[in-house]
Amino acid sequence: DVCGKVELTPMAIAAGRRLADRLFDPNRKSAESKVSYEQVPTVVFSHPTIGTLGLTEPQAVEKYGEENIKVYKSKFANLMYGIYDVEPEHKPKTLMKLITAGKTELVVGIHIIGMGADEMLQGFGVAMKMGATKADLDSCVAIHPTASEELVTMGTWGTSPNVSGAKHSPLLGAPPSEPEM
Repeated sequence: DVCGKVELTPMAIAAGRRLADRLFDPNRKSAESKVSYEQVPTVVFSHPTIGTLGLTEPQAVEKYGEENIKVYKSKFANLMYGIYDVEPEHKPKTLMKLITAGKTELVVGIHIIGMGADEMLQGFGVAMKMGATKADLDSCVAIHPTASEELVTMGTWGTSPNVSGAKHSPLLGAPPSEPEM
């Protein structure tokens, strides 16, 4: 499963499927089908789980300039531990970082360490591939009590530009959305 760019089994499967589409599609509808090696959700199955998607903060600064990025951070005890008879400072913490870029606050990075990071990133990976903005996340009604609700309630609500990024298709290996500068 070593395909040269992203060394993950699901990445190799995706690349193989796109290759099969190009070679064996009798209608040639998939002649341009290829896999995108950008914005691939990656998880370390440790305890706690660590998940990363998109650019890190230093990568975003390098690509877009510090003045063009905004970083949202959160640290909290997962609500699953709410019923445990343990002092709050001793409950396992979840840390999240959301990195946005440009005037529209395009989401360019999501990083999580904590229980459920693996499951959260799968869904947010789709949103990022489709060009989600901070306003898109803000517009989502949170599922309570979950850790992922933090990603859709992070920061001061309603302060992001009211711009949706949902106009970019993630299909056929399209490159990720770029922020307006």
